[in-house]
Amino acid sequence: MIDLFAKPLGALVRVVYNFVYNLGFDAKLFSAYSIAIIIATIILRFILLPLTLKQMRSMKKMQELQPKIKELQDKYKNDQQTLNIKIMELYKENNVNPFSGCFPILIQFPIIIGFFRVLQNPVNYIFGSEAVYESINKTFFWISNLNNPDPWILPILAAITTYLTSKMTNTSGGNAQAEATQKTMTIMFPFMIFFFAKNTPAGLALYWVVSNIFQIVQQYLINRSTGNVKEESN
Repeated sequence: MIDLFAKPLGALVRVVYNFVYNLGFDAKLFSAYSIAIIIATIILRFILLPLTLKQMRSMKKMQELQPKIKELQDKYKNDQQTLNIKIMELYKENNVNPFSGCFPILIQFPIIIGFFRVLQNPVNYIFGSEAVYESINKTFFWISNLNNPDPWILPILAAITTYLTSKMTNTSGGNAQAEATQKTMTIMFPFMIFFFAKNTPAGLALYWVVSNIFQIVQQYLINRSTGNVKEESN
């Protein structure tokens, strides 16, 4: 199943690599392979952008309804059946599907896992030959070989950018329990990513950092745009 996504993504990296290499961008400390990973990551994020925006819009609608849902929860706290009916009526009145935010995530997940698979096994998915892969330049500044783990810098950057993306995407909607859960995940998830990045090929960590930076910029622009719209409406 994952190969269904990994093979075309591997082909994408190979096309980008060949393009960059043929242009002569294969410096001693900044290889064509590292550039290909960065560009392919950005291309992938742009491909997923419509799904990401749909997911964000759905989450925002759910956040806006949280105060009304809280009112219903207080009013019907002793009648779970009526509460469920009233909440569904609220969703229907506001044209909100509570499950719509899950579909973009479900679609994105195998694609992202497929890209991970590509970078875990570049011989099979990108270059098709051990000899070809061994012969190419795989440096990225302080990293001599992106196939080896980077013990500190990229893992630290991966953890910091993961923390920032979590802070910028508040999905609790004012719900105390959801807020507490998100706060815990905001603290714990960067640590998990740090240790993951320390023990996987540096190419994967590079992908994660670039992907997070893209999401941070994207979220900043969306938050700024939303803020401007609110100011204009007041």
